[in-house]
Amino acid sequence: MNLSKRDFLQVLSAASVAGMALAKYENADAATAEKGLYDLPPLGSGPGFVSFLHMTDCHAQLKPIHFREPSVNLGLAGMQGQLPHLVGEHLLKKAGIRPGTAQAAAFTYIDFERAARRYGKVGGFAHLATLVKRLKASRPGALLLDGGDTWQGSATSLWTNAQDMVDACKALTVDVMTGHWEFTYGMKRVKEIIDQDFKGSIDFVAQNVKTSDFGDPVFAPYVIREMNGVKVAIVGQAFPYTPIANPRYMVADWEFGIQDENLQKMVDEARGKGAQVVVVLSHNGMDVDLKMASRVRGVDAIFGGHTHDGVPLAVPVTNPGGTTLVTNAGSNGKFLGVMDFEVKGGKVSNFRYRLLPVFANMLKADPAMDALITKVRAPYEAKLAEKLAVTDGLLFRRGNFNGSWDQLLCDALMDVQGAEIAFSPGFRWGTSLLPGDTITRELMMDQVAITYPYATLTQMSGEMVKTVLEDVADNLFNPDPYYQQGGDMVRVGGLQYTIAPNERMGSRISDMRLGGKPVEAGKTYNVAGWAPVAEEASKAGNKPVWDVVETWLKSQSGGRVKARSINTPRLVGVQGNPGLA
Repeated sequence: MNLSKRDFLQVLSAASVAGMALAKYENADAATAEKGLYDLPPLGSGPGFVSFLHMTDCHAQLKPIHFREPSVNLGLAGMQGQLPHLVGEHLLKKAGIRPGTAQAAAFTYIDFERAARRYGKVGGFAHLATLVKRLKASRPGALLLDGGDTWQGSATSLWTNAQDMVDACKALTVDVMTGHWEFTYGMKRVKEIIDQDFKGSIDFVAQNVKTSDFGDPVFAPYVIREMNGVKVAIVGQAFPYTPIANPRYMVADWEFGIQDENLQKMVDEARGKGAQVVVVLSHNGMDVDLKMASRVRGVDAIFGGHTHDGVPLAVPVTNPGGTTLVTNAGSNGKFLGVMDFEVKGGKVSNFRYRLLPVFANMLKADPAMDALITKVRAPYEAKLAEKLAVTDGLLFRRGNFNGSWDQLLCDALMDVQGAEIAFSPGFRWGTSLLPGDTITRELMMDQVAITYPYATLTQMSGEMVKTVLEDVADNLFNPDPYYQQGGDMVRVGGLQYTIAPNERMGSRISDMRLGGKPVEAGKTYNVAGWAPVAEEASKAGNKPVWDVVETWLKSQSGGRVKARSINTPRLVGVQGNPGLA
């Protein structure tokens, strides 16, 4: 890409312009506010102009929700102080977003409870559909890209075997998709959806998934479309560590991996077929995408997901072939990315990028999508709405080390199963609840709805406990992004420890204590957990985690859950890091 300094600075100021423009409409009615935030003219029209809309990691949230952004998203070494590892005021300053605006509420955790009550819920497919239709109408031929983690994360998606999300995505007019949690429905179900439900409507692309026996492509590696006389190629990059982060037996016949050499081959092949614009639809996680952008030539933009980073700017990365723009569009249906390109002389000459928050109060619900959502939820409404308890404190999940929802899960696992320690996976999905909200079965299931949900009770030595913590810490803080798997640190209950993220593998975890007493390497402890990746766990008579948590919620005095005291480790060596509130 050949961008002038003026063009680049103009793009960097886009978020600032958006934030300032919205200030006039903050207290206006929905129709006026919608015009203020979502009146986004295209970069241009006619031949040579192409546009992409990008959503990712919605985690099956069909209805509007609350979702708190992280107050801890550490970047280490070369990534310290760089996007996406900026939180709160540091992120606002980088993006030029004015504090106190709706934009600031969307992109940061700052004063979350007050902001959430003021601006309302975010996302929801009926409101997202309105925005997609509006943008596609102003950008003829624009493609809607879905970065994956779409079919998992809700009770209805789990109970319908993903059918509710499949139908909703077709109605949303998704054009191209890649995946990650989709694969946890198993190979047969994934292929059934792609070959039957998606046939003729949605292209599923993934250049880095091949058969285990002969190395044949499982999915189309890319698709070429034409828009305003310009051929564009979308190359798929599924989550490379699926068989490690999720049960291997669910994708037993498939091999994954980053495979950037094959990606380069696919990019060159698409260019050879006349593609003037080539983008990658990725589920790597943003740090991995940034490294990949520095190694692979000929990619104009990477539309990234997996790490749930709501990044208001497109980050330019130079490589031997030019510049690649790296983006990441948040999670839970909360954002929609809009990338406009101008193509001259067979290549991109100009661009504009915006990441739009989807405020349910500022976008009217699309009637057709609203009717579809009502229909697919109807058989389950009574079960979804059952009240389990009321929360006295804020419940959220996202953050490098722990969240109050995760603490609740750990407390429930320990109390019900009589464990001394609890581990809960560092999942980044799960909706947020405000103090005083009712915890319904639906909202509980938003935290635990997976296809391998079993609660476990295991005897572990103190040495093994440290090994688990060290292993997960390396997945999160390894200085080489290609060794990061993109989740957050395993959440712990009962256990206190110190972590030095900048240290080497095996040397990050220290001073583990239980009830104030040091954990002994050779002593055995009862450790509760859930979401085991071993196939044997599903055959061992273990209860689904939601049964354990529901039992605990219903046992709380007066039907109220006290605000959780979040068990976070003592951090060493990261003071002053702008990824730490």
